[in-house]
Amino acid sequence: FFFFDSLQDQFDNLEKHTQWGIDVLEKYIKFVKERTEIELSYAKQLRNLSKKYQPKKNSKEEEEYRYTSTRAFLATLNEMNDYAGQHEVISENMTSLITGELTRYVQELKQERKSHFHDGRKAQQHIETCWKQLEASKRRFERDCKEADRAQQYFEKMDADINVTKADVEKARQQAQLRHQMAEDSKAEYSSTLQKFNSEQHEHYYTHIPNIFQKIQEMEERRIVRIGESMKTFAEVDRQVIPIIGKCLDEITKAAESVDHKNDSQMVIEAFKSGFEPPGDIEFEDFTQPMKRTVSESSLSNSRGDGKGEPKFGSKSKGKLWPFIKKNKLMSLLTSPHQPPPPPPASASPSAVPNGPQSPKQQKEPLSHRFNEFMTSKPKIHCFRSLKRGGAGPEDFSNLPPEQRRKKLQQKVDELNRDIQKEMDSRDALTKMKDVYIKNPQMGDAASVDHRLAELGQNIEKLRLEVQKFEGWLAEVEGRLPARTEQARRQSGVYEAQNASGVNSCAQDRESPDGSYTEEQSQETEMKVPATDFDDEFDDEEPLPTIGTCKALYTFEGQNEGTISVAEGEMLYVIEEDKGDGWTRIRRNEDEEGYVPTSYVEVYLDKNAKGA
Repeated sequence: FFFFDSLQDQFDNLEKHTQWGIDVLEKYIKFVKERTEIELSYAKQLRNLSKKYQPKKNSKEEEEYRYTSTRAFLATLNEMNDYAGQHEVISENMTSLITGELTRYVQELKQERKSHFHDGRKAQQHIETCWKQLEASKRRFERDCKEADRAQQYFEKMDADINVTKADVEKARQQAQLRHQMAEDSKAEYSSTLQKFNSEQHEHYYTHIPNIFQKIQEMEERRIVRIGESMKTFAEVDRQVIPIIGKCLDEITKAAESVDHKNDSQMVIEAFKSGFEPPGDIEFEDFTQPMKRTVSESSLSNSRGDGKGEPKFGSKSKGKLWPFIKKNKLMSLLTSPHQPPPPPPASASPSAVPNGPQSPKQQKEPLSHRFNEFMTSKPKIHCFRSLKRGGAGPEDFSNLPPEQRRKKLQQKVDELNRDIQKEMDSRDALTKMKDVYIKNPQMGDAASVDHRLAELGQNIEKLRLEVQKFEGWLAEVEGRLPARTEQARRQSGVYEAQNASGVNSCAQDRESPDGSYTEEQSQETEMKVPATDFDDEFDDEEPLPTIGTCKALYTFEGQNEGTISVAEGEMLYVIEEDKGDGWTRIRRNEDEEGYVPTSYVEVYLDKNAKGA
């Protein structure tokens, strides 16, 4: 029994240890599962963070991402999104390669462990049963031997007693023989049972139990190896994404290195540059001569034609003070130079050639007139409020400078054309559906789409009328922009004076009574509205497409407004060819463009470009 108890203790110990091993495996599975949840949560938070700071579409934030610093920030946000994706990959791989595999393995391990210990208990019960049979056979043999001895002693006693009858002696003798026979049978049975037990015991301790222990040992070793491999996989899953995460960080570093403070500063300068010359000195007005008034040569005054006389004192002047002029500030930025281009240089230093004649001197206007006009002019409060409320401008964008207006009108025309194309595609699809219904009436009623086809036709017609309307305004603007037509007027000094007058005045030629820009002088009213700070907020447009390239034949120093400096031999992009005025519009990069004399460059137009 000592051996059996000891063996039973070993089974109990092994059972506890293997159960502990399974608990360790399940604990590791739980650990990995929580790690995957953390990775998913972290990835989700990173994506939300990236999305939170992404610029909203069709908002002012998109305009801010023109600068290199904000573009670098946008690249960082995109890379953080990819970075989050790698953490999702970690979670997915750990779930599939570790959590899922170990969970299945634990179930198999529990079944295998249960089977091994069941076999062990069965073998233990079998050997215990054999032992009990042996003990029973031994006790029976011992009892029969004692009974045979007592029967023999009783027979001898009866045989020695002379008073006992012969029949009683014979009876005692037969009883003794019977007991001896039973003892012999019990002895044979005990011997057989003992041999069988010894055989079973040998088989139990040398075959069955070692095999069971060996299987349990192999099972436990596989569990240990499996958890070690899972820990290795745990590290490998992380290591596999390190190169991609490194690329994300490299892209962030590359974006940070692309930040160009000079370029950003230049973009701010270009965005807010007014294009006006600073005002000149105000001349002294000598009041000792009452009938004679000096005239300020300030660039604030409106230029007038030689044929126009001096305005009468007290009359309403159309000029306004320079600090309050904002609506025409983009004119000089968006149009080609007003003077004719310089001829190609004949000397070896073409940069020494002047860029063109200076603007003609504007006529003077009494400062008292302008000051009186500024003091008496009344702003249109309702327009200011509508701007403050975010009210929309006129449909023809006449409140914008010509170039900005042209871009807005072109944008509107393109948008309407896209809408027309969508409606036409819908109409074509419905027409095909109607044809199918006509050929196969069981599929649908052909008359059911007629109403929708009529609606689409009406919508297309309305959109085409809108396109014609906006194209008319666009043609009007393109016909009046000095950058595209009126070459003779641009080359004359009279035209320059008139154009300078239009740029420096926000009420004489460009502003209608409702505060919008017009090309013709309004004859209906002389009410003047000073420009507000809202007037210089214009939408950024898409840059013009390139239609070719050009090579600079000479060095040109663009000193006038609207021109750009180029070096000899430099290759640039052509975005607008010469319209007959001697200037070609070029672009160095997406932030630097302007006009250069056509004779200074050799142009290579792209045959496939639109308008080439």
